[in-house]
Amino acid sequence: MPSRRWTLAAFCVLPLAAQAQAATPEAFLHAIYDPYLSTDFKGQPYWQASRFFTPELAKVVEDDMREAKQRAEVPKLDGDPFLDAQDWEIKNLAIVVETNGPKATGRVSFDNFGKRTEVTLYLVQSPAGWRVADIKAPSGTLSALYK
Repeated sequence: MPSRRWTLAAFCVLPLAAQAQAATPEAFLHAIYDPYLSTDFKGQPYWQASRFFTPELAKVVEDDMREAKQRAEVPKLDGDPFLDAQDWEIKNLAIVVETNGPKATGRVSFDNFGKRTEVTLYLVQSPAGWRVADIKAPSGTLSALYK
């Protein structure tokens, strides 16, 4: 039954493919954030930076993580950039997106352990799909972390 195996395999990789090739910025952000609503979700693998970030931002994130590992130190990004937190219990997720051609701004708000948090994601459309160019969170911007 090779066709059944291929069908099963396709369904297993579908969430990853949907995230990488999301047709709209809303779908891209929902693919990132919706899993956080599950209590057993361990977080997005943001260290696989090219899945989420523009090539420029992905490079600095990956370089920092690699260099920190070589030095046996903590990288500059030591929390989840999508939540601006190291731990979470996400409820009341809301995503609002404004699109302007190949760019979009996503405002994501949620309660984390009862505290309301808002994160703004600046997105650009690329051949690989929508990607994050920067994140503005209560602690600052992701790009500023690497300056």
